[in-house]
Amino acid sequence: MNNTYTTTEPRVSTEPKVSTLVTGIVHDLEELVKQQLALFRAEMLRDGRNIRDASIPLGLGIWGILVGLAGFALMLVHLLQWATDMPLWVCYLIVAVLCVVVGGILAYVGKKQFDSFSPLPEESAQALKENVECLINPK
Repeated sequence: MNNTYTTTEPRVSTEPKVSTLVTGIVHDLEELVKQQLALFRAEMLRDGRNIRDASIPLGLGIWGILVGLAGFALMLVHLLQWATDMPLWVCYLIVAVLCVVVGGILAYVGKKQFDSFSPLPEESAQALKENVECLINPK
């Protein structure tokens, strides 16, 4: 007697089909790209607020330099000349230096605020780089 069994039923594979695997990978890749774009957008909004917040003192500093040099400076020059009897050109020099120093301090504060953050979305770029490396070099 032969103990081998022969069946006429087709074998049913329990492994998923290749098309199912590829579809899953494509779906996961789409989700990954959506998440990366959402992170990028959130970082850009945050950075936009930082740029806006840093622009205010910088703009005010520049505005202060211009207004100070144009209007107030003329008045101070003549007031200084009247009070000290110094030559008019010396009075202009003193007032101009004061306006530039005050405006420079305000501009420096604004620049420091700009330097405190990066306008590029570093977190998104790093995450995207890691994801691309995983896709290219799977372990």
